Amino acid sequence: MKKINWLGFLSLLSLIAVLGWQHQETGLYGFLGFIYFIRYFWVIPDELFILNVQKSATIAFVASMAVLAPAMFAASPIYGISAAVPMAFALSFAAAMISFSLSLAVLEWREQRGTVG
Repeated sequence: MKKINWLGFLSLLSLIAVLGWQHQETGLYGFLGFIYFIRYFWVIPDELFILNVQKSATIAFVASMAVLAPAMFAASPIYGISAAVPMAFALSFAAAMISFSLSLAVLEWREQRGTVG
């Protein structure tokens, strides 16, 4: 029986971009980047893959927490206090997703080259 690679379900977030297109909200088009994760439906999750996902998730969490407070302080004078909180959380989410994707790609590239460590 084939194991399900749950990372592939992140690709469903790209459907939010369809809502953006339907409601003319161009800010939602960034969710199209999640279509990249559809490739993981065909990756069999072994122990090294799970370890790489855990490492990438740790890096993404730290990046998210490191960006949240400075983004809140930076956005306050620009957008006002009421808009600074959602803007800071959006930047924190973007930092987490970008760092997760990049670190996972680097770890997979290192695995393919045989320089795992």
